[in-house]
Amino acid sequence: MTKHKEWFALWFNTNYYHILYSHRNDTEAQEFMKNIVDFLKLKKDDLLLDLGCGKGRHSIYLNSLGFNVVGADLSKNSIQQAKKFENERLKFIEHDMRNPFDRKYNAILNLFTSFGFFEEDSEDIKILQNIKNGLKTNGIAIIDFMNVKKVIANLVEEEIQIIAGISFKINRYIKDGFIVKEINFDADGKHHTYFEKVKILNLTKIKSYLNSVDFKIKHIFGSYQLEIFNEITSDRLILVLE
Repeated sequence: MTKHKEWFALWFNTNYYHILYSHRNDTEAQEFMKNIVDFLKLKKDDLLLDLGCGKGRHSIYLNSLGFNVVGADLSKNSIQQAKKFENERLKFIEHDMRNPFDRKYNAILNLFTSFGFFEEDSEDIKILQNIKNGLKTNGIAIIDFMNVKKVIANLVEEEIQIIAGISFKINRYIKDGFIVKEINFDADGKHHTYFEKVKILNLTKIKSYLNSVDFKIKHIFGSYQLEIFNEITSDRLILVLE
C-alpha cells in the first residue's frame, strides 16, 4: 500500500471493497430514504445531492421516487459503475467533499457514515462548511452517522467473512481517536491489507463542529425508522441541519 495516499482513496476504489459489502441491505436504505423525504416534505422538483454516494444506491432510489439527484463520490471506480444508471434527472460526478460545490441544492445528504474520515478536525469542519454553503435558501442537510457509543460497546474485535471465495479477516480496534477496521485477505495471488478509519464523534463533538460553522440542528433521530435518538440504544445518529 502507498502510505501517503489516504485510506479511503485506496480502499473505496478497489473491487474488493464492493465484494466485501455486496450483502448491504438495499431495502433498509430505501426505507430510510422514503421515511426522510416524506418527513421533510421534499418536493419532486427539488435538487438533491447524495454526497459520498458510492455506487449510487441511495441516489438511484431517490431518483426513482421522482427527484432530481446528483451523486458525488471520490472513488472513480464507484462513479464509473454508478454512471450506468444516469438519466436526465440523475447524474454522477467525482468529487472530494473537502472541496466546495459549483452549484446549490435544496437538500444535501451524507449517508451511511460517509463522514469523520479525516485526521484533522479542520477537514471535517470544512466539509460541514461546504455543505452549508451548498444549500439553497431554506435548504436542508442530513448527516447519517453511526452511534459511536453503541458501536464501541458492541465492537466485534475479530471475525472472518468468506465472500465470493475470498476469506476476509477483519480486526476492529480503537486507535488515536478512531474506530479502525483492518481488513486482510489473499486474492489474485497477493496478500492485501486495507483499513477503514472513522473518527469517534459523539453528539457533543459533532455539535462543536456544527457550532463553528453556525449550522443549526433541526432534528435528531436514532434509526432509519426516525425514532428518537438514545445514546445507549440507538444504532444511528441522524442529524437534520439547516
